[in-house]
Amino acid sequence: MSEAVIEYIGGPLLRARTEGPFGLYESVAIGEERLLGEVVRLDGDHITVQVYEDTTGLAPGRRLAGTGRPLSIPLGPGVLGGMYDGLLRPLDGFDSPFIPRGSFRERDQAYRFTPSVAVGERLSPGAVLGAAEREGAMDQQVLLPPDVDGEVVEIAPAGEYREAEVICRIENARGERREVAARQDWPVRIARPLARRLPVDEPLITGQRVIDSLFPVGLGGKAAVPGGFGTGKTVLLETLARWCSADVIIYVGCGERGNELTGMLEEFPGLVDPRSGRSLMERTVIIANTSNMPVAAREASIYTAVTLAEYYRDQGLHVALMADSTSRWAEALREISGRLGELPGEAGYPAYLSSRLADFYERAAKGETLAGKVGSVTVMGTVSPPAGDFSEPVTSHTKRYVRSFWALDARRAQARMYPAINPLQSYAEETSRLAAWWQARGNSDWPRLRRATLELLEEQTRLERMARIIGKDALPFGQQMRLLAAELLNDAFLRQSAFSENDRYASPERQTVMLRLLIRFADLAQQAVARGVTPAEITGLRIYRRLQRMGEDLPPDDLAAYQALGEDMERELQALAEEVTA
Repeated sequence: MSEAVIEYIGGPLLRARTEGPFGLYESVAIGEERLLGEVVRLDGDHITVQVYEDTTGLAPGRRLAGTGRPLSIPLGPGVLGGMYDGLLRPLDGFDSPFIPRGSFRERDQAYRFTPSVAVGERLSPGAVLGAAEREGAMDQQVLLPPDVDGEVVEIAPAGEYREAEVICRIENARGERREVAARQDWPVRIARPLARRLPVDEPLITGQRVIDSLFPVGLGGKAAVPGGFGTGKTVLLETLARWCSADVIIYVGCGERGNELTGMLEEFPGLVDPRSGRSLMERTVIIANTSNMPVAAREASIYTAVTLAEYYRDQGLHVALMADSTSRWAEALREISGRLGELPGEAGYPAYLSSRLADFYERAAKGETLAGKVGSVTVMGTVSPPAGDFSEPVTSHTKRYVRSFWALDARRAQARMYPAINPLQSYAEETSRLAAWWQARGNSDWPRLRRATLELLEEQTRLERMARIIGKDALPFGQQMRLLAAELLNDAFLRQSAFSENDRYASPERQTVMLRLLIRFADLAQQAVARGVTPAEITGLRIYRRLQRMGEDLPPDDLAAYQALGEDMERELQALAEEVTA
């Protein structure tokens, strides 16, 4: 084990003279308190280390020791359902409101193991050894590490074990034996291997109409959620965490304000999982790294979260990773880069900002695991551009690597149009691949409905610009009707109340029938206007109000009620047109 002597300390960085070999990105233990650090630069017989804890009290002359391995986190059945800091250290069990320095505690929870392999079996890397059950968490699997293979020479019987206990011994072709426990360490900056990547051809269902129907993200896809202050980024991610179709939720609060994360930490344990009726925390991991925590730990928290997501993906699960916010992570990169004396790039960010973002988003994938199962990691990251400027570096670089872009609009948020996603600034590049999924579920006209919706919203913007010049009443009745149809689409479909039992979640089937009704209304209303009906007469119909309120008034699973509403709409509009022409 190599050692070094500290010569200089500046904030989260220190410089030390080595007394043995060190590797780049090797983790180190600093001082008597054994503070956690990572080597970020090698320079002859000197190393530069970024420290993941408060460096107050450290002084030149203190010693540090290398561990011989890269910065890693312990993965195992005890992680799920917990709350951790950016280095996967548990946030419970401390007397102090802050995590004491050097207080990394070994997590060694008990679980019930049921083996699925027998002595004499030959296993490949990543194979499933058995099932793991633990109170307060969903059932999981115990995996063979990706770098271990061979014949099972010993397997533990079913029973209660600790995470660090050996449950299996493997002998490889060279006669070498490896002991395997449920807990395994994995370097956070190295992606866990897949047998092969699969095409993204199935959407992650979120229950939010504006996302699923207009700007879907695929299982294993990548989405960005940029928006200025107060546009609802955090609230949107929390809503997606509760209602999306993923098996496991990993939420990382990266550099956000402490009061925001405190509210979430208090609220999440009380949320009911709509799938099981039990606590949502049973399939959730929360990584909280607030703005007052060490800046270096903020930079590492993103890698911690995606490594954990890959671990659950390797069990054949679909994982949704919510990162809030990647802008704060980029600011941590900028601060560390400045202390390293690196040449700044655009807006002071390091020149490697783009490549770091690419490395992070590239780890989102749907693939075949080493055990032959199919799993995925879907990444959704918020961006907090100053003054809502989407041309700033973090947003512009992020757009290069994501396939879905959900642009939050301050004006829509101020108008209480939640989710405040601007449909004319957002996009999704996977729609052509996902069309087959919708068609297989009886919605063969999804591409047409989506295109008609976006065309109507784009026409609304053009007509509103014209109306500001000449006045809305000066527009022809046909154009006035198009404006009213677009407003109805916004109110009845794009606005969705998270506080309504009926409206907070919309299944794909419900979204389809709602959108089909609204597009049909826009067509019928336009035909009625052509026959001499005024827009005021159409909006005075009872059906107009019923369409506006259908999301909140109609039961979510009663598709027959929507069919009856459509029949009433056809009848009322037809009767009005006949009355005018009579």
